[in-house]
Amino acid sequence: MSEQPVDLATPVTIRRRLDPEDAQQALQQLQSILKRQEVVEALARRQYEDDDRSNLLEGLLQRQHENEIRAIVNDLHPSDIAFILESLPVHERQAVWQLVSAEHDADVLLEVEDWARESLIQSMDHEDLVAAAEHMDADEIADLAPDLPPDVVAEVQKGLTEQERAQLLEAMGYPEGTVGAIMDFEMVRVREDVTLEVVLRYLRRLHELPDHTDQIFVVDRQDRLQGTLPVSILLVKEPETLVCDAMLTDYLSLNPLDSDTDAAGAFERYDLVSAPVTDDQGRLIGRVTIAEVVDVIQEDSQEQELSRAGLQEEDIFAPVRTALRNRAPWLMVNLMTAATASLVASRFEHTVSQIVILAFLMSIVAGIGGNSGNQTMTMVIRALAVGRVTGANIRQLVMREMKVTFLVGAVGSVVAAGFAWAFSGSISVALVMMAAIIGNMLIGATLGVLIPMLRVRFGKDPAVGSSVLLTFATDSLGFFLFLGLATLFLL
Repeated sequence: MSEQPVDLATPVTIRRRLDPEDAQQALQQLQSILKRQEVVEALARRQYEDDDRSNLLEGLLQRQHENEIRAIVNDLHPSDIAFILESLPVHERQAVWQLVSAEHDADVLLEVEDWARESLIQSMDHEDLVAAAEHMDADEIADLAPDLPPDVVAEVQKGLTEQERAQLLEAMGYPEGTVGAIMDFEMVRVREDVTLEVVLRYLRRLHELPDHTDQIFVVDRQDRLQGTLPVSILLVKEPETLVCDAMLTDYLSLNPLDSDTDAAGAFERYDLVSAPVTDDQGRLIGRVTIAEVVDVIQEDSQEQELSRAGLQEEDIFAPVRTALRNRAPWLMVNLMTAATASLVASRFEHTVSQIVILAFLMSIVAGIGGNSGNQTMTMVIRALAVGRVTGANIRQLVMREMKVTFLVGAVGSVVAAGFAWAFSGSISVALVMMAAIIGNMLIGATLGVLIPMLRVRFGKDPAVGSSVLLTFATDSLGFFLFLGLATLFLL
């Protein structure tokens, strides 16, 4: 049996029940205190012309407010503290961060979003950063290393054991978005030639098990993974049973270079709590737990939502210049596509001048085509994320979406045609409206499949700017289709 010690960080004492509403209420209280402090300080400066008296009063009030803030934030779970810090402007965030107890520093830095962590680290001095990092495990330090000053990382490495230093260097060597970047090294491993009673005695020597320990890993003397021993089996089997007789040899293992998104899909498919990570020689080097997988799923979901609008994650209180750099590029693309759609419409100026009602109806054609395409695109991007769409079934998928869209469009176009007939009093206008809606919905559905697939084909994120590209196509082609049909059949 491996006698490798499990180095566990001291658990954070939770002084109150975990409830998201606690964080919301605490945030409102902090905002009220900060606002009150700002108002009182302004009044003090007005009331007392004597700078010494004004500074004395401001100092007394500031200490009172700081004590109130400390009492609120330090009674919360680190995740709730992180939520509060993310919800405050940068200067208030840093002011509150200075009042957070040092015992929470490490946990909060790990919980807070990347864009908020940068401002927190900037407000900390060298000693505080080193002290916070010293309470982290090797895989946690690796997560923060890109944001920490190099001299802090170097000093923290000096305080690690040789094994921890090797783990840190290994974790830092894996690219972001891989299993190796999210795996941890805290796990229990045993030999296959001992009894379950020996395993139980070994576990009792530990202060506590690593988080999310649902199975123990069985390895040989070269650390090659032989099987897994679920805790549920360990507890109910006879103590005299050998590990080799109780362990499971049918298990899922991950490679450190596997995509973390693929790992998340495997956890979802097989309802896993943890999974071993093995190298190319089959040696056990780490594990991935459901905690990291949930983070991956959440981050991928957020990135996908932002990417569809051509955005990157940013601090909601970031300077205007930063926000402009993030949003302007795709807005400029959107402006160009809108200008193209307007140019298409202008080519039919004569038609619109003859039948004015077309100017009011063509936005309906473009809008419903875009909505139909977005529905299809959302489904395709989700299917791509979980690996259900391949080159072999793309044709079948396009045909299915065309059929579904045609049927939905047929029903919707009847309603739209009735609307057009009621406003124009012309059956011909209603029929043109009906044909244009069906045609543009089919265009939207087709592009909703092809745009993400083509971006994947060229190695791009299928969600980045996809809605902008789709809107451009459905607007331009929708105007062309509707006004073109009107020119042919109504003039």
